[in-house]
Amino acid sequence: MLIEICHKKKLKKYTVLISRRQFVSFTKMEITEEALNSERLQAAARFKAFMMKNSTKTNLNLYDHLVRLLTKVMDERPENAVDVIEDMSRELKGSILQEKQDTLRDSPSSSAALLLAEQQKALFTRAAGDEGDHEEDLVESTLANVAELAFFFEQAGVGLGREEMHRVFLALKQLVDSQCLLRCRFWGKIFGTHSNYLVAEGEFREGEGEEEEGTEQTHEDEEREEEPEEDKDETELVEAADPPPKSTYKPPPPVPKEENHTGVNKYTYFVCQEPGMPWVRLPMVTPAQITVARQIRRFFTGRLDAPVVSYPPFPGNETNYLRAQIARISAGTHVSPLGFYQFGEDEGEDDGLRDSYEENPNFEGINVNEMAESLNLWVHHVQHILTQGRCVWVNVTKKSADDVDEDAEDEEREEESDEPEPEVGPPLLTPLSEDSKINDTLPWSTMISSNLIPQFSIAVLRSNLWPGAYAYASGRKFGNIYIGWGMKYIGEAYTPTILPPPQNEYPSGPEITEALDPSVEEEQALKAALEEQTEALDETEDLEEDEEEDD
Repeated sequence: MLIEICHKKKLKKYTVLISRRQFVSFTKMEITEEALNSERLQAAARFKAFMMKNSTKTNLNLYDHLVRLLTKVMDERPENAVDVIEDMSRELKGSILQEKQDTLRDSPSSSAALLLAEQQKALFTRAAGDEGDHEEDLVESTLANVAELAFFFEQAGVGLGREEMHRVFLALKQLVDSQCLLRCRFWGKIFGTHSNYLVAEGEFREGEGEEEEGTEQTHEDEEREEEPEEDKDETELVEAADPPPKSTYKPPPPVPKEENHTGVNKYTYFVCQEPGMPWVRLPMVTPAQITVARQIRRFFTGRLDAPVVSYPPFPGNETNYLRAQIARISAGTHVSPLGFYQFGEDEGEDDGLRDSYEENPNFEGINVNEMAESLNLWVHHVQHILTQGRCVWVNVTKKSADDVDEDAEDEEREEESDEPEPEVGPPLLTPLSEDSKINDTLPWSTMISSNLIPQFSIAVLRSNLWPGAYAYASGRKFGNIYIGWGMKYIGEAYTPTILPPPQNEYPSGPEITEALDPSVEEEQALKAALEEQTEALDETEDLEEDEEEDD
């Protein structure tokens, strides 16, 4: 059959060529039977060779594929074979290209995206015991509405995208179900060189969430105190044989950290790299960590156990550095409309000592255009961090009653007159118009979300000191978010802290200072002066003896 098809095509081709070139048309072609058979065989051989040519992609050829396909059709004899021939051909190719099960090579490991997808499947499933809790969830929830936050910030061109924000919403719901939190909200996202951090801000009820901090500190203290006995014995022997010199340097007293639920440790923060991964609770921050974090600049890696190599040395790893930066960003960028919060009636009269507030039920909102024009209508609702690294100043030079001797009362009175003045920062609910500039750079920029439809727009606030910090206000609703690298704008090139000058190895005095050798003239002058002194002493002694004899 193939030979006849090739022969017909061959004759047709010859006829077309001859007719186009206007040669003499042949009405009858007299070809002998032997020449015709040989030509058919050659054409069939060439066509078969063409069909047996292997593909460069799949290493298959058309001849073998058609043989298998026709064999399969003959064996199965499907109905309407002409309609399913393409599917049978595709299925046949897939079965040939499948990996054999008896191979000795290991199967490739799952990709990171596949493993993450497997972890995120748990976000979209509801636990068996939570099926009847729909009414309780609708009445009251400790979790802030992340979908609403994403909706408003999307109008300002800020956010993580609808899909990621939805996964974050589900991850926060998972966090709330596993922790006894009074309130929880999405704080933001901090980028890293290897992976990123999703940050959740939570607040425990009074008396809860404090045991874990205590246990962590006790474990750390035990690890530091545990030392092998052999090392102690060796050090004691060495000190007994050759006691080392004692240092006279007295380090300044450490600044105590603020207690839980107060100051920079008012809220508890949890982080994870991707929605669906386990949340990790960050430890409480110390004043020393905040002080050093202000002096260094370093990108996050995305690994909580990564060391922080810097000068001055940072007291902790990336977990502590992340917690310190979160405290700094929160203190500088968390704002709200004027009048949304108010001080309680039971608070003291001094605004600088107030550390709490309550929501104003009579707040009706401020016009969007007015909020986009004036910074006086925005206020800070997070306490300012002092230079000491705390929100409330503490006197670290004051001695306790046990350390004071009874005989040193006079010295104490002199020291009391030299005590440092307490540092006081701006009080709570201070307007943003009082924020200081950095190199003539305004700390805030205001705008409305849309100039085309201003009646439906929202007021948007952007921080210029902490790039990535935004706030919005619309009626009685507002929100804060941070999406950035966790670096503050300093207005100039960063200069690391200069190393201190090296200390003296030993005290320099006249008894160990090498003197210069005198010259010959100086020696002769000194010798003459000594001779004159001796002669004068002899004369005075002779005069005294003569006076005694006369008496």
